[in-house]
Amino acid sequence: MKVRAFIGLGANLGDPESQVRRAVLELGKLPGTRLLAASSPYRSAPVGVGTQPDYINAVAEIETSLRARALLDELLTMEARFGRERPSPGAPRTLDLDLLIYGDEEIEEPNLIVPHPRMHERAFVLMPLAEIAPDVVIPGRGSIRTLLAACRGQKISKIGEK
Repeated sequence: MKVRAFIGLGANLGDPESQVRRAVLELGKLPGTRLLAASSPYRSAPVGVGTQPDYINAVAEIETSLRARALLDELLTMEARFGRERPSPGAPRTLDLDLLIYGDEEIEEPNLIVPHPRMHERAFVLMPLAEIAPDVVIPGRGSIRTLLAACRGQKISKIGEK
């Protein structure tokens, strides 16, 4: 069975834009997975973590036969290949991959909550998601358009736009 899922990508160490672009391509190489779409890269200020470099963020849409837990495990393995370290929560990172939406499922297990528990509050997730899937509904939260309107004050810009 194939499931449509959305992955949030972010980085703010090294060459973040290049890392995010490479990671998008790597998502399509996961077992039983096909890359369907990817947003433009966006620059955003860090949220709730003190002084850090800006983040480069994007969202990718995939179709996968991996179950949610197996997909999360693949994402964590990919983060490690990109040099991700976890010295403390919210620390700067070479690559961050979040399983945002997995079909229409709502999952709450140890270390796996889908939809991602804070995605509905973050413009750096909602804006790229709206670019590639403007009609998607976040299970248990609502439409992207309504949720994005509540995030208007957050600083984010599409790379390449003035």
